[in-house]
Amino acid sequence: MRTPRDTRASTCNPVHVSPAGTTAVIPDDDETSSRRRILNATAEVLARSGQTKLSLSEVALQAGVSRPTLYRWFASKTELLDAFGAYEREMFDTGISRATAGLRGTDKLDAALQFIVSYQQTYSGVRLIDIEPEVVIAQLDRILPLMRTRLQRLLSGPNAEIKAATAIRVAISHYVVRSDDAHQFLAQLRHAVGIKQ
Repeated sequence: MRTPRDTRASTCNPVHVSPAGTTAVIPDDDETSSRRRILNATAEVLARSGQTKLSLSEVALQAGVSRPTLYRWFASKTELLDAFGAYEREMFDTGISRATAGLRGTDKLDAALQFIVSYQQTYSGVRLIDIEPEVVIAQLDRILPLMRTRLQRLLSGPNAEIKAATAIRVAISHYVVRSDDAHQFLAQLRHAVGIKQ
């Protein structure tokens, strides 16, 4: 039987993406349930306090676990933030996979774009820019190429790289200056990748 520390390296639990684009993790055993609650609580605490002021005590309280339970999974703030970053990427990737399952070509690409819009507008963790813009801007250097590469996989043709880069820049601009119009956001992403309206 693996210890909680060994489990950290494994993949996270399945994520259910509702038609509205919100995510909910499917429950499983008590051990990984505690870990998952801690990671979900981290999103809520980050949305209030940011990374710099993140308190492990506040995360434990939000998750409804004791501090020793939190420390059993994450020995430090850095460890928690690293795990949370991986968890967020997995939630996003799982959401995209579910949104595009069984689709091909333009339908698959369009479903991915719809998921991006919905994700940015419903997930509380994505508003860290409001609290710590300097932290987010510093991370964009690493995040932009990853996002571009993931979207480019859904594109074809000689301009796939340019289309993916343009769409991701549009998405980032809507993230930095929050979009209040999901239809415009989606229309701009569709235009960037060449999907006819």
